Amino acid sequence: MVPISQMWTVASYVLTQRLRGRKRYPLVLMLEPLFRCNLACAGCGKIQYPAQILKKHLTVEKCLEAVDECGTPMVAIPGGEPLMYPDIGRLVAELVKRKKYIYVCTNAILLQEKLEAGIFTPSKYLSFSVHMDGGREDHDEAVCRDGVYDQAVAAIREAVRRGFRVTTNSTLFDGANPLRMRDFFDAMMDLGVEGMMVSPGYSYAKAPDQEHFLRRQRSNELFRTMLQNPEKQWKFNQSPLFLQFLMGKQEFECTPWGNPTFNLFGWQRPCYLLQEGYAASFKELMETTPWEKYGRASGNEKCRDCMVHSGYEATAVNHTFSSLRGFRDTVVTTVTGRL
Repeated sequence: MVPISQMWTVASYVLTQRLRGRKRYPLVLMLEPLFRCNLACAGCGKIQYPAQILKKHLTVEKCLEAVDECGTPMVAIPGGEPLMYPDIGRLVAELVKRKKYIYVCTNAILLQEKLEAGIFTPSKYLSFSVHMDGGREDHDEAVCRDGVYDQAVAAIREAVRRGFRVTTNSTLFDGANPLRMRDFFDAMMDLGVEGMMVSPGYSYAKAPDQEHFLRRQRSNELFRTMLQNPEKQWKFNQSPLFLQFLMGKQEFECTPWGNPTFNLFGWQRPCYLLQEGYAASFKELMETTPWEKYGRASGNEKCRDCMVHSGYEATAVNHTFSSLRGFRDTVVTTVTGRL
């Protein structure tokens, strides 16, 4: 479960935005200090850049400017692989000073090495979000390398032992087995993981494998089978309304500005998943992006089947605080554990 202090911070932030009459506001900054990675997953669209781009990275100062400019209470640091960023320790330390809730999104291959080197200090503001696409066989197939699951499990166990917050992040593709995923959830809870995130894969145009991305109906079927009658010990680091959306029990529209992305090229339009130009500032991103051209309701073919958390989690959170029904549904689901 998400700590009470974090839930309160997010709730206060959302309510403040609503009281100020802001219809569009960011919830989580997706901060990408680099694109390079030590894996080459078939479903990834972030590592298909020329070598000269993969060698570059943002300065810590540039990262902090983006964080301050955006003003979100939470910062996710994906990539590429953020543990390959040479200044990841200093960046995290500076974000902790700013009392930002940070999720370092990692495949965990380098995590034990970094922990042993003392680069990170346990904090309620810092979580390692470990990419785990199912059990050993499923995960290793997804990342296109044998042995990565066992490395990640060992790193999770060590991080938990040292007092760090650890969550998992699972991206599911067509062919995912819902029963094996339920076993995977049990295994992660046994490891002491604080909470889990799940999301259907989005069809990156740059990804080598274009055949196994889920369509909306298949997504609903998969998540409905996987999440129905959840075990009591399962804890998800997500809005319960978003999980209901994945199961087809809620109908939401995308909030593409909810998780803005900043990387080597600037502020990415319109979202973390689509690459249709860049803005020089966060203000420019928010004020000049034609938001009406994105999301399922727009009719944009690229958005038709997208159901990923970076587009819809912010919608679900906003719904929780924008209506009595949304708040009621969230409370009932949280208390009963039923989706």
